[in-house]
Amino acid sequence: MKRTTLSLIAGATALAAVTGFAALTAPDGTAAPEAKATTRLPVERVGLVCPAPSTSEVAETLYTSYTPTGTGAAKGTPGKTDQPTALLRTATSATPSNGTGKKPKAPKAPATVTTPGKPVTAEAEGGSVPALTGSATGALAPGWTVQQTTVVPAGGARGLLGLGCGAPDTDFWFPAASTAKERQDYVHLTNPDDTAAVADIELYGPEGLLKSQFTEGIPVPAHSTVPVLLSTLTSEPARRDVTVHVTTRSGRVGAAVAAADDKLGSDWIAPAADPASTAVLPGIPADATSVRLVAFAPGDDDADLKVQLATATGTIVPAGGGSLHVKSGMTAFADLPDLTRGAVGSLLLTPSDPKKPTPVVAALQVVRGKGENTEIAFIPAAAAVSARATVADNRAKGTTLSLTAPGTDARVKVTASAGSEGGTPMSRTVTVKGGTTTVLTDLAPEGLKGSYALTVEPVSGGKVHAARTLALPEDGVPMFTVQTFVDDRGTVELPTAHQDLGVLD
Repeated sequence: MKRTTLSLIAGATALAAVTGFAALTAPDGTAAPEAKATTRLPVERVGLVCPAPSTSEVAETLYTSYTPTGTGAAKGTPGKTDQPTALLRTATSATPSNGTGKKPKAPKAPATVTTPGKPVTAEAEGGSVPALTGSATGALAPGWTVQQTTVVPAGGARGLLGLGCGAPDTDFWFPAASTAKERQDYVHLTNPDDTAAVADIELYGPEGLLKSQFTEGIPVPAHSTVPVLLSTLTSEPARRDVTVHVTTRSGRVGAAVAAADDKLGSDWIAPAADPASTAVLPGIPADATSVRLVAFAPGDDDADLKVQLATATGTIVPAGGGSLHVKSGMTAFADLPDLTRGAVGSLLLTPSDPKKPTPVVAALQVVRGKGENTEIAFIPAAAAVSARATVADNRAKGTTLSLTAPGTDARVKVTASAGSEGGTPMSRTVTVKGGTTTVLTDLAPEGLKGSYALTVEPVSGGKVHAARTLALPEDGVPMFTVQTFVDDRGTVELPTAHQDLGVLD
C-alpha cells in the first residue's frame, strides 16, 4: 500500500475541549471579569491519539480523518489570522516492538483533513507503523475524528481491527480484557504532550484485584508510546476475564487495549463509558455465534443487574441470562448463547432493584463464525450521544448502523458525508421507538467513491446510543469490527464575556 507524507503538529495551544478546561482573556492579556452566565462555543483546538496499529508484517492500515460540517469555528483574538489545521505526527516508541532489539524506523504517516465535510484517507502497511498523536485547530477542530482500520489477513493477530482514535485523558476502564494463555492483550499508553506522564494499571479478575508488579508509576515520555503486555504484570494464574483500570498520577495519555486470540481473531478494546448504574451496549451483530458479557463494580457495593436485549420490536429477557450479580471489586461474566437469534440487538443493563443503583462498567466479547473461520470484536458500554458523534471509514457494503433508545422514543439526524473520492452527502431523520434498536444499512451517499463518515445528532425525545459495524469478510473469515459513537465534544461551555473582550458579538 502507498503511504502518504506526514505533517507536523502546530505547536501553539488554544482552547481545548479534550483537556477539560477553557479560559478567556482580554486582548491585552488581562483575565476576563467574573461571568454572570454561560454559553456554548465551538472548540478551537482538540487532540487525538492513535496507537500503533499492528506488529504484523502483513498488516494493512487505513487512516480516515474527518471533520463534520455545521458547527462553525470560535472567533479568535482580534488581529490573528491563524490557518485552521488538522495534523498528525508520529509518537516515538519508548520500547522496542519489532523483535530486533531496535526501535522501528518510523515510516511516512497519514495526510490530514483540509476542509470540513470531506474525509481524507491514507494508507500504511507492515508492522513498523508508529503510534500517532495529532491536533486540529480552528474550523477543523469541532468534531474532528480519526478512524484507524487494520486488516491482518494471516497469523496470530489475524482479523479486522477498528478503533476511533481517542482523546487523551486520565482515567480509563477496559472490561473484557484477558491474561489467558490463548490471548495476547497489550494496553497501549500514548502521551501526546510536551511533558512526561506517569500511569498506573490495575487488573481485576473474578476474585478481585490481581497481585501485580511493575504496574505503578509507569513512565510515558513526552510524545511517545508504551505498549504493556497484561500477562506480564501479574504472577497469578491466567484469567480469561479481566477488567483493566488505567489512571495517571501526572499528565494524561491515550489508552486502548489490543486483544489477539490464537483461535478467534483480534480487535481493539476501546474504553468503556464511565461507571454508571445503567449501561447500554449497542450493535450486537445478527449472526453472532458467541456473546460474553463482562462487568465490574468499582465501588463498595455489589451490583445486581437486570439483563435485557433491545430488538427491533421491543425489549426482551435473554433465555437463561436475565440477571447478573457483580461483587464489589470483582469481575463478573455471563455467556449469552443464541442471544440475537438472527436480528441485530443491543444489551441493556439496569439495576434489578431501582432503589439500589450501583455503578458498573461493562463490555461484550462478540464472536462471528465457527471452527477455524471465526472473528472476534468488542463492544464497550456506550454513553448516549448528547450533541453529535461521528464514526469515519464506512464502506458502500458492509456498514451497519445501530441506534438504541433505552427509554422513551427519540428522533435523530443521521448524515452520510461525501466520499473520500467523491459523492454527495445525504441526511435523514430517524425515529427510534423507546426500548428498541433501529438498524440502518442503506447509508451510502449518492455517487459514493471511497469511504464516508456517519454523523449522529439528537433532534428530540429520549437518549440514543449508537454503534457502527464494519464487515469485511476475507477468505471465508467473517472479519468485522464494532465502534460505538462517542460524543465529539465539538462545543465547550464558557462564561459569557463582556462585549469588549472580542470573543462574542
